[in-house]
Amino acid sequence: MAEETNVVEESKELKFTDEELQSLQSLQTNYGEKQNVLGQLAVQKILLNQQIDALNIRTEEVETEYQTVQQEERDIVKTLNEKYGPGQLDPKTGVFTPST
Repeated sequence: MAEETNVVEESKELKFTDEELQSLQSLQTNYGEKQNVLGQLAVQKILLNQQIDALNIRTEEVETEYQTVQQEERDIVKTLNEKYGPGQLDPKTGVFTPST
């Protein structure tokens, strides 16, 4: 009969205190909040990476445009040197002074 008493005592249910339940609920809430924030941060990171990609593309475009402007400068200088010879141009006045 002693064995039956032990079995009954072992199967008794225990109830957590309100404070313990609140602590567990708080923990669960905190986990949910942190998971939500991590998701938001992941989305922000995706958006920032998209912006970085767009900036890199635009930088490459402007670098190509810059090289085009440099070539235009070389072409103009070559044309003017062929026409007027070497010298100095004052861009403010438009006066060209040939080299001697």
